[in-house]
Amino acid sequence: MERIVERVQFPDAQKVKLLRTAAYARVSSGKDTMLHSLSAQVSYYNNLIQSNPEWLFCGVYADEALTGTKDNRENFQKLLSECRAGHIDLIITKSISRFARNTVTLLETVRELKGLGVDVWFEEQNVHSLSSDGELMLTILASYAQEESYSASENKKWQIRRDFEQGKVSSITMLGYKRNRNGVLEIIPEEAEIVKLIFNSYLSGMGKQAIANMLNEMHIPTKFENKWSGDAIKRIITNEKYCGELMLQKFYSENHLTKRKMVNTGKLRKFHVEEVHEPIIEKTVFDAVQKRLQENQEKFTTDKSTAVAYPFTGKIQCQCCGKNYRRKTTPTGIVWCCATYNTRGKKYCPKSKMIPENTLISVTCEILGIPEFDAEIFESQIEKILVPEPNKLTFIFTDGQQISAHWQDRSRSESWTDEMRAKVGEQSRKRGKSCQK
Repeated sequence: MERIVERVQFPDAQKVKLLRTAAYARVSSGKDTMLHSLSAQVSYYNNLIQSNPEWLFCGVYADEALTGTKDNRENFQKLLSECRAGHIDLIITKSISRFARNTVTLLETVRELKGLGVDVWFEEQNVHSLSSDGELMLTILASYAQEESYSASENKKWQIRRDFEQGKVSSITMLGYKRNRNGVLEIIPEEAEIVKLIFNSYLSGMGKQAIANMLNEMHIPTKFENKWSGDAIKRIITNEKYCGELMLQKFYSENHLTKRKMVNTGKLRKFHVEEVHEPIIEKTVFDAVQKRLQENQEKFTTDKSTAVAYPFTGKIQCQCCGKNYRRKTTPTGIVWCCATYNTRGKKYCPKSKMIPENTLISVTCEILGIPEFDAEIFESQIEKILVPEPNKLTFIFTDGQQISAHWQDRSRSESWTDEMRAKVGEQSRKRGKSCQK
């Protein structure tokens, strides 16, 4: 959480002839040994600035951040904005590491502030950025601070990897388990029952979204008290921890500065440890689920090299739930249907109705006044197609004009293709021959 702590109106420094002074503090939990809390820092800087008769208090800016990079620090950016607006003359901060961990970031910021005539005083090092040797000292000290940060990061990584080799997890939040004081996973019985229900349901033939719908209807929330989704179910049924195994270091931090989470695709060693904690799911059940997942993936995955971009994709919006329509092949032909209706069922989007692609094209041509569908004309003239109710389409033109049209359902005979009729005829002939025998 980021917040700005205590602000005042910026007075006219020309009248009061005082140095307009603000303080900056970056709070990292458990690392600040001098000032133990945000409120303590605010009080400290408030007293420090107001006790100096040559300074005018202009606020304390503070961020609660995990890293020392400036881009993700909201109030650091606000402080810089006030400096650019000419409201600040002096910034006080505890140390170089609190201002920025990165030497390049530090120097870029200090140089910008120097150009604005703003001095930065680093208390711990007793360095002023506007002093004659300020930049040289900052370059040297910032390099030390950055190296110290790197060293601490590497030491932490070393400890985590030693724990990996012993089958211990450093931190974890997952349904069904909790981490004990020794770093070993222990089962939470009531949550384990939900995990078993998910695995058994998938193995019995239910789809991921169907399972999510079932849990939501049962008012069973996720670990984080959210609604279930198909993706959440997939994360559960592909997690090897549920069968007593650990695949560790699936992710890693990009570096000690950004700490951005990266997927480990082979850059670092992964640790696969078996039988390290009590399983919730039998290994045979887990393997059977993985096999079904693989079969479904091979069955339904489209070759992206041959995938087609359809003109209506992203253009049709359901006004019942707000989701877009998607293209779908059914036994009676190609249709466009609401994404919510398609994945969660009519209960979650009761006014939704499938639109045959031929009907959609026909109505669009009629609205555009063209004899046959032209993708370029459609793209240039139609911004969006809204579906406010069954059998009604509202076309939103790029110039803001709106035209509504109704479409008629196809009769059952029109829905049958020649191929379908031939297949049914063949089945009838087979039944006839069987009866004659």
